[in-house]
Amino acid sequence: MKKASALGVHLFLMIVSAISLFPFLWMLIGMTNSSSDIVKGKFSFGSMLSENITKLLDMTTLGTAFWNSALIAVVGTLFTLILSSMAGYGFEIYRSRGKDRLFGLLMLSMMMPFAAVMIPLFRMFSRMGLLNSPTAVILPTITTAFMIFFFMQNTKSFPRELLQAGRVDGLNEWRLFTRVYMPTMKPTYAAAAIITFMNNWNNFLWPLIALQTQEKKTLPLIVSSLASSYNPDYGIIMVAIVVTTLPTVAIFFLLQKQFVQGMLGSVK
Repeated sequence: MKKASALGVHLFLMIVSAISLFPFLWMLIGMTNSSSDIVKGKFSFGSMLSENITKLLDMTTLGTAFWNSALIAVVGTLFTLILSSMAGYGFEIYRSRGKDRLFGLLMLSMMMPFAAVMIPLFRMFSRMGLLNSPTAVILPTITTAFMIFFFMQNTKSFPRELLQAGRVDGLNEWRLFTRVYMPTMKPTYAAAAIITFMNNWNNFLWPLIALQTQEKKTLPLIVSSLASSYNPDYGIIMVAIVVTTLPTVAIFFLLQKQFVQGMLGSVK
């Protein structure tokens, strides 16, 4: 009975995994075929990969877009990890009378849709002269209520004895944070890094508004422009999508173990 149950569970997981991986497999196959073959539903590897790559490089500024996406994602992720972890650490470790009210207001901001703040953000960055620059895309994302809440919740499992021991050894509050808290919370930082990097890398709406020239556009904007053309070439689009997807896949698999630990709130 137990073997049959285990077999059923494994069979179910295999089916779900196959369904989840099918779109990525379809992209890999599609990038080797012509647009007409993809429209016909051809599900076998072709010989058009090099031609599709050449056409993509000729039609777009792919290298520049990749650099723009990498710059925004990496810098935005670093700032988010530092600032959000400091805020989450402060909310959980230090006690004050108005802390809970301030945190409640912070949580209320999660209920506000981005469309409600999009126009004020555009006007503000326009007056500051920051439009059409990576700074305009990075600044609105460096702190989010969700990420502060995420660090705060994981800090609940942080052993306070380590802080007390550090204070006895003469460490000030900044050194306690950088030398005790940050190394101990590596799984949490890894999970936050994956979530933030993927959000920044795949960000579409605000970069579409803030980045107004071709040389400043990111990869998602390039893919969108290819797909919205009058006669889209699906082979080229598949190549662009694979190039856009690979960095996030690589980051996830590199930090997969720490991601699971961080999502479970474990501290080692």
